[in-house]
Amino acid sequence: MSDEVKVQDQTQEAQETAVSQAEAEHAMNNVAVLKKGATVKGKIVKVDADQAFVDIGYKYDGVIPVRELSSVSLEDAGQAVQLGQEVELKVVSINDAKETLVLSKRVVDSEKAWETLQGQLESKEIIEASVAEVVKGGLVVDIGVRGFVPASMVERQFVEDFSSYKGRTLRLRVKEIDREKNKVILSQKDVLDEEFEANKKKIIEGLQVGQVLDGTVQRLTQFGAFIDIGGIDGLVHISELAWHHVDQASDVVKEGDKVKVQILKLDPSNDKISLSIKATQAGPWSNVENDFKAGDIVTGTVKRLAAFGAFVEVAPGVEGLVHISQIAHRHIGTPHEVLKEGQEVQVKILEINANEKRVSLSIKETEEAPEAPAGAAAPSAAKPERERQPRGDRDRGNSASHQKEIAGNENVSLSNQGLSMTLGERFGDKLSKFKK
Repeated sequence: MSDEVKVQDQTQEAQETAVSQAEAEHAMNNVAVLKKGATVKGKIVKVDADQAFVDIGYKYDGVIPVRELSSVSLEDAGQAVQLGQEVELKVVSINDAKETLVLSKRVVDSEKAWETLQGQLESKEIIEASVAEVVKGGLVVDIGVRGFVPASMVERQFVEDFSSYKGRTLRLRVKEIDREKNKVILSQKDVLDEEFEANKKKIIEGLQVGQVLDGTVQRLTQFGAFIDIGGIDGLVHISELAWHHVDQASDVVKEGDKVKVQILKLDPSNDKISLSIKATQAGPWSNVENDFKAGDIVTGTVKRLAAFGAFVEVAPGVEGLVHISQIAHRHIGTPHEVLKEGQEVQVKILEINANEKRVSLSIKETEEAPEAPAGAAAPSAAKPERERQPRGDRDRGNSASHQKEIAGNENVSLSNQGLSMTLGERFGDKLSKFKK
């Protein structure tokens, strides 16, 4: 190779080296000067379990430790950022000698969050956030800062176990903020309550008295059962649970039961709905005349005792009256002498009136009349009128006091009122007129 060629090559190399050095110097001059606390933007280039790497256009990549990714605890950096994601960061520390650059996404997110939280509190804006932790007393969510949802503000109903809520997205409203204490309280219950009330009014507007609906038993109380009829609850009073007497709602229904109900009353101004289960079922009197007939002897249960007789249930919801004169062959002063409530007895059906819901019964006609003692004197036909008078007077005197109760009781036949008078007494009354 000639000397001329060698000189040309050396000259070209020197020029290229000079250009490279100039470009390097130019590039170095264009690299941003970073300081602790500076805000920068970059792109996630790598995600590990405990950290993420980001290119911010500096001479080396920065690292975001998992603790600096979110205001809540994370198990993996991938829960907060993804590869290629654009992020805004704060410089936590920088050491060019060791080429270490520590950045924080949490600090930037927190600063932005506090700026918007006050506005969300005032506007009652609904925000969405994912449950990051389940802790004692409630749930922790990430809203740029650590937000807390107390257990009583998660759902409209009581929740015993929140273990399944981790990772679930909640719709929340800001209830309280305190930046100095780094405190943010949120509620999902407020959002659900508001939606429930709006939906309830809409549902009530579409309901009508007499309408029959399918429902689900929600909860039981001492006075009845609350039934969900499609987003709104109505009350079935204990007296409307069944045609027969009910002591407690749990004797008839349990929570979760599917039932048919009829609307008895609507009160939109107070958001109240009165329902009935028994109104959707055939009444106990609908088949009485098919199931029973006069002369039948059946088993019944004494439900109530009154001065003038006993009410005996012969079928669920069907009570008849055993007049005091039809309780025993011997004379008794009150039904309590021979009967007690809850006692099972044999009764004979004397009369049925399904239209008026009345049944007349007799206990003594199911029993044989006792034989008169041997040698007993026959009743004297000349027995003074005054000796027979008390019984008749008592029956007639009592009639005023118990006629009202009999007439007002759907299970009592008015024809029973005269059962206590014997034929002799009736003719005695007639003959007494001719003696005057």
